Amino acid sequence: MNTDKPQLVVSRVFHAPRQLVYRAFTDPDHLAAWWGPTGNSLPRDEIEFDVRPGGHQRWTEVNAADPGLRVRVHVDLTDVADGELIEGVMHVGGRLQQGLEPFQTRLRVEFHDEADGRTRLEIRQWLPEHLAQPSGAGWHQAFTKLDATLKNVMAHHREAEAWQS
Repeated sequence: MNTDKPQLVVSRVFHAPRQLVYRAFTDPDHLAAWWGPTGNSLPRDEIEFDVRPGGHQRWTEVNAADPGLRVRVHVDLTDVADGELIEGVMHVGGRLQQGLEPFQTRLRVEFHDEADGRTRLEIRQWLPEHLAQPSGAGWHQAFTKLDATLKNVMAHHREAEAWQS
């Protein structure tokens, strides 16, 4: 794993406030709603978070087409800044798709304010070169799910505010 230059850089703007996008990565219920490729799921009882420097995030991703494929993800968090940054080493193991071996990747997720209450998310991963393209495709699918989740959460907040006024 090359530690100088990330093999994958992803930038995406979401139409949601930064704290909400950050919570999507740090709250187990939120992560379960959007993580992973389309159709895959995260059993809520297999998610454990201790979001702080020196803490961890653990979850299991279940493949929709073959529920026996259970990817176990464990992130050792090295740096966390509330609403701004999550960084750590992600260990990926379990029963993976054919041809994939367990691996680790350094992961850095940054959250930046944009105009009109939007958030720019920047993700960098230092991972085995042959995994850069499939990882990029996985992020793209997950972000489609994250967009829908953020819209739902924001719609519920607007409804709640309307009821209070």
